[in-house]
Amino acid sequence: MRLGTPPVPTVRAMILAAGRGERMRPLTDHTPKPLLEVGGKPLMQWPLEALLRAGLTDIVINTAWLGEQIEERFGSLARLDSDRATLRYSAEERDFGYALETAGGIARALPLLASHENDVFWAIAGDVFTPEFTFARETAERFSISGKLAHLWLVPNPSHKAKGDFAIDPAGLALNEAPAGGELHTFSAIALYRRQLFEPPWCTILTGNPQGTAAPLAPLLRSAIQAGHVSAELYRGPWTDVGTPERLAQLNAQFEQ
Repeated sequence: MRLGTPPVPTVRAMILAAGRGERMRPLTDHTPKPLLEVGGKPLMQWPLEALLRAGLTDIVINTAWLGEQIEERFGSLARLDSDRATLRYSAEERDFGYALETAGGIARALPLLASHENDVFWAIAGDVFTPEFTFARETAERFSISGKLAHLWLVPNPSHKAKGDFAIDPAGLALNEAPAGGELHTFSAIALYRRQLFEPPWCTILTGNPQGTAAPLAPLLRSAIQAGHVSAELYRGPWTDVGTPERLAQLNAQFEQ
């Protein structure tokens, strides 16, 4: 998309909720990680409510491990007092018998997320807790006219991930390596993407992923970053990767104070 193209009129969003949650066992043996509760409601409900508050009413959720529980919990948005939104599911376990990883899952859901005319969408992992993040329409519009393939939100490295993932240059471009005197930050699992990132030449998976190819996101991002097609910014608000029972307990302890 060239600079100066009018903003995308409708932006959709995807919540990534297909992971097995191995590090969360035994809590995830019978409950999918996105349904584990933080502050009295399912972890995945926090970003879902944030998306609805921002006016994003067309939301796709990919599922795999115990995905039927997620559909049962959120199949009707009446529980969220919302009659203006649509939830659609990309059921990877049902369709293929396994999870497709992040890039494979997005490629599978791509026909539900974006068209060539309306090619920008949000994505957030269903297992990160970031209660103050705002999915602002203006941010999506700026990204839409930028010509970039992705815009990533990075966070200061948490104690369990000291090395980080990506850096940011002074112009706001994402970098695979930290510049001299700079540092790597951790990918928050929140991003804006353009459909073209998940099509050739960047992604070799067929649109809709009919073959069920499982593929990670990091190699795809690193290729686009190397070519200068990814922007990034540092987010300093509350953010937790709820990846272990200990982190889940620490979060819930904050609500009890």
